[in-house]
Amino acid sequence: MSATIIEEQRNYHEEYERLMDEMVAEKLHKTTTHRENINSQHRAYYLYERLQHCASELIRNYNDKDGVRKREVDQLGGPNEFQVFYNSLRKIKDHHKKYTNEVAAPMIVEFMELRHQRENPDEHEEWVEFTDEEGYGKYLDLHECYEQFINLKHATKINYLTYLTNFDRFFEFPKDKKLNSDYKKYLRSLQDYLVGFMKRINPLMNFKKETERILEEFEEQWMGGTFPGWSRDPTSAMKAGNNLDLSPFDSPEELASLGLDRLKTALQALNLKCGGTLIERAQRLYSTKGQDVNKLDPTMYAKNKKNKDETEKQKEVAQMEAYVYHYTELLSEQRQATRENVERKQARTVDEVDEEDDDDIEDGSEDEEDVVPYNPKNLPLGWDGKPIPYWLYKLHGLNLYFNCEICGNFKYRGPKAFQRHFAEWRHAHGMRCLGIPNTAHFANVTLIEDARSLWSKIKDEKNRERFQKETEEEFEDSHGNVVSRKVYQDLKRQGLL
Repeated sequence: MSATIIEEQRNYHEEYERLMDEMVAEKLHKTTTHRENINSQHRAYYLYERLQHCASELIRNYNDKDGVRKREVDQLGGPNEFQVFYNSLRKIKDHHKKYTNEVAAPMIVEFMELRHQRENPDEHEEWVEFTDEEGYGKYLDLHECYEQFINLKHATKINYLTYLTNFDRFFEFPKDKKLNSDYKKYLRSLQDYLVGFMKRINPLMNFKKETERILEEFEEQWMGGTFPGWSRDPTSAMKAGNNLDLSPFDSPEELASLGLDRLKTALQALNLKCGGTLIERAQRLYSTKGQDVNKLDPTMYAKNKKNKDETEKQKEVAQMEAYVYHYTELLSEQRQATRENVERKQARTVDEVDEEDDDDIEDGSEDEEDVVPYNPKNLPLGWDGKPIPYWLYKLHGLNLYFNCEICGNFKYRGPKAFQRHFAEWRHAHGMRCLGIPNTAHFANVTLIEDARSLWSKIKDEKNRERFQKETEEEFEDSHGNVVSRKVYQDLKRQGLL
């Protein structure tokens, strides 16, 4: 039996108010375990989606674009209101005579079921599925992505534990190897998994806002040429030996003396138009003297469709990397917990694995978080969830804490964890924020000021080692004398050669 528009609106209003009450009760309910917290978020997300649906349907009914609601209200208030009422009553009676065994469950039954699920979480099925490896949202399960990574043509073959540490270090992968389909497929799988995992453990997050934030930051870094692994060098477009130093030339006429071919190669090195007469080429090239190549008139650049298509492909790959960077940072706690869990599993013996499997079968669905081990000295937990022996704690130096300013003053427990963190994501991210490559030169450097001064010293040494054309490039005159480039140019302009 089809309900009237007025009854449909009344039903939506009732559902809206019940959903609001249930969302408040869900928000005020205190969860005690990790599993209950995730289920509570998914129940709240379910209620929120239904609330949005009710609101949109009410807005549609009140707008009344087809005029059905207005006609129905006019009939109820018109001259034949009693006839309309008895016609509706007759339809209701005929419907119940035809379907005598039909039972209408009131709306409160459904919300009582939700309330029962909240108060008795162990008696109901889970709201979201996780693999056994994920531990209901505690750990990441990147085995499928790891298999794709080690099958890449130019990837370094590493174990799973090392992959968990380095899977977001895309800046170490050669740029020319990133444009193949296998690498894109791997990136897409990694991105989909991280986004999907975040939606399962935190469904109430505003993913639309996160996406806008990622794209905004990516566009800013891409346009500035500072995106990790895709930084652009202004001189990279210049072909070796083809770029021309314009400082010795004072007019386009002097440039024209070099000839058509030399001017063409110099213009091509700057990606400028290289057509026209000799004097036009000389004037175009001379106009770039003392100017920033990136700030020239766009009409001066040559149109290269191939380079444009390649840039679009590079941007597409870099954008997927930006998603992985962002969600890896959001899932840093789960990532660290996954590494510790994998290390703990690898350290177990066969007997310990069998014993743990037997305990899982006996305990059933018992939650390990409900059992708090006695640990007055705050010792680290072993593979069995119990504190390690105190002598082992002292042997590994876990009573010592090491601070790293580059990692945001993060404290590392023990010398082993401190030495290992230089190759991990947190330290690499801090170095990227400083604009410094995380190379072996900066091992054991923890202070920002020390890292910057060392980077400045390294750049100065590289600049001194770099080939200097003015002083080191040699020319031979007509008498066989070897002179520098500057002397040769002066003698040539004076006609003494």
